[in-house]
Amino acid sequence: MQQMATTVTLLLGAASSPGLAAGDGAARDGFQRSRLLPKKRQQRQRWVLCSLTYGCLGLGEPGEAGGRSAASPVYSSLTVSPGGDAAVAVVSSEQKVYDVVVKQAALLKRQLRPQQQQAAPPAVAREMDAPRGGLGEAYARCGEICEEYAKTFYLGTLLMTEERRRAIWAIYVWCRRTDELVDGPNASHITPQALDRWERRLEDLFAGRPYDMLDAALSDTITKFPIDIQPFKDMIDGMRTDLKKARYKNFDELYMYCYYVAGTVGLMSVPVMGIAPESKATAESVYGAALALGLANQLTNILRDVGEDARRGRIYLPQDELAEAGLSDEDIFKGVVTDKWRKFMKRQIKRARMFFEEAERGVTELRKESRWPVWASLLLYRQILDEIEANDYNNFTKRAYVGKAKKVLALPVAYGRSLLLPYSLRNNQT
Repeated sequence: MQQMATTVTLLLGAASSPGLAAGDGAARDGFQRSRLLPKKRQQRQRWVLCSLTYGCLGLGEPGEAGGRSAASPVYSSLTVSPGGDAAVAVVSSEQKVYDVVVKQAALLKRQLRPQQQQAAPPAVAREMDAPRGGLGEAYARCGEICEEYAKTFYLGTLLMTEERRRAIWAIYVWCRRTDELVDGPNASHITPQALDRWERRLEDLFAGRPYDMLDAALSDTITKFPIDIQPFKDMIDGMRTDLKKARYKNFDELYMYCYYVAGTVGLMSVPVMGIAPESKATAESVYGAALALGLANQLTNILRDVGEDARRGRIYLPQDELAEAGLSDEDIFKGVVTDKWRKFMKRQIKRARMFFEEAERGVTELRKESRWPVWASLLLYRQILDEIEANDYNNFTKRAYVGKAKKVLALPVAYGRSLLLPYSLRNNQT
């Protein structure tokens, strides 16, 4: 499975990477021969815990104005898990994500890097730029990679200002490089130690010491926007998870994984996309919506790739919900569509659509020129769920995909939606 579904929908230069030791032979060679570069990621309490996904992320508490009603279902294993240890686990995972969201929103609101935004690029990037326009070349290569691997999204970025467009390309490329570590052609050679070195390389990048031209593009980007390192580190944690974990006990565990490999992309991107000046939404709610879109995209990836993942010995579905539906791992490996499977899939698709719905409001709050690529990503990914249904829920042997014609038709729809008034202003209009 493509482990990272991106909100922005994301490995290395030809030079040897200092981020890998000589002992990681095959892994290092895989980096150098990357596909991307040589070519021209107690019941009463239960409501409080469950609502962390919605209320704490700025999406409204049940019963509040603009929030979910008290009768609204929560499509999580939490609804069938009593208090006790499970409840504690819920607090630790969703609260951790919430804490990151709050921190990112604070960075955006306070613009903690005004001096950095006005400063010259890091010394290494500046040296690259002097002799041969290194930064311009680096950003251009990021754009080529984005165009090659995410054509629809790339087209949408062309409406953005040059600075924002180039920054999004740089983020996309870093995320794709990271994803390729565990999901690329040399994934079998990647070790936890290699990921540790990749994280140290990330820290160097944020300190203004990039190792190659693509690193330099991101290193330059973080001097221009209030981007925090935490979501990047969390994405690497998601890659670590893929090295050691092939089952998820409940949706709480899966939620955390989806945040690591996909929700993080939304948090990285909001500072670049920008919030519309006229928007009345809180920064927390916009970040929460970006997180929801990442979760929705990754859940959609998981549902699309059930058969492919099973052939690799992986099941990215909540074990407790499978058991509740009368299904087991053996049923997944057999790959037979039954009424039990259809019922189970309907529930999973309903939950993914719920996250897409939560994301829609936040998209309208972005700067107008940034909305089109996000709307295109949202609409196209959501259509994959429709295709799973059209295949009679056979995601064992049939891969659901959106055809070229539907992709083309989605572009003007996405563009039209990008022109709509921010949701936070609509109730004020008569």
